[in-house]
Amino acid sequence: QVQLVESGGGLVQPGGSLTLSCTASGTIFGAHAMKWYRQAPGKERELVAIINNNGRTYKADSVKGRFTISRDDGENTMYLQMTRLKPEDTAVYYCNLAKYGSDFSVIEESWGQGTQVTVSS
Repeated sequence: QVQLVESGGGLVQPGGSLTLSCTASGTIFGAHAMKWYRQAPGKERELVAIINNNGRTYKADSVKGRFTISRDDGENTMYLQMTRLKPEDTAVYYCNLAKYGSDFSVIEESWGQGTQVTVSS
């Protein structure tokens, strides 16, 4: 099981910026996707962004134009660069890794421990 470690959360004012990191315990091979989720207290977990092994990305409409997902394979790390943060971005952010088989089924999935992002003045 791949271990994921998240970092970079904290308190930031509205309009500010923050970058989250998610580092895997080793190099990830084959078809896979790394994702950022977030969850606020009392709310459902929300998918924020995805980046796959080919570098293709997806972002939720709520963060398009403000957040950027990227990866550095040499460092086994995924990043979420967040700008123009809003109070509604406040949540615990979790990174996720899913490995896929040839039939596109998930054959392994890992989660980070979560990092708190608070956007408040």
